[in-house]
Amino acid sequence: MDTHVFVYGTLRRGEINDLAVAAARAGLPVPEYAGAARVRGWLYDFGDWPGLLPDPDGPAVTGDVYRIDPALLPLMDAIEEYDPAGGSCFVRCTVRLEVGGRELACHYYPIDPAHIGRALRTDATDWIAHRKSRAA
Repeated sequence: MDTHVFVYGTLRRGEINDLAVAAARAGLPVPEYAGAARVRGWLYDFGDWPGLLPDPDGPAVTGDVYRIDPALLPLMDAIEEYDPAGGSCFVRCTVRLEVGGRELACHYYPIDPAHIGRALRTDATDWIAHRKSRAA
């Protein structure tokens, strides 16, 4: 069974936690790009990284889907500082997304609403475009 992930922030290609770079550093196979996808919700700006709060009435937030070696999930958990016992800023969930005409079950890391704090909710639907617009 294939393992897929949806990444919307710093794990995207070219970002500070680029998933392919992280996999290569760990000696794991490079993730295979499966296509773009969207999850409805709100992006929160934490400065160096975003949080996605799922909301069926929110805008469609853009991200990328990759097929990964399952051994990459613990590394992603570490990058996202996810603790399955709870108390983490992020949680790991599964969402079903349409990618290239196929429906895929994808792991992803939305924000725990209890950890939003003073982060700013944005109207952005793409973290990379939003981050670049802040710098301009």
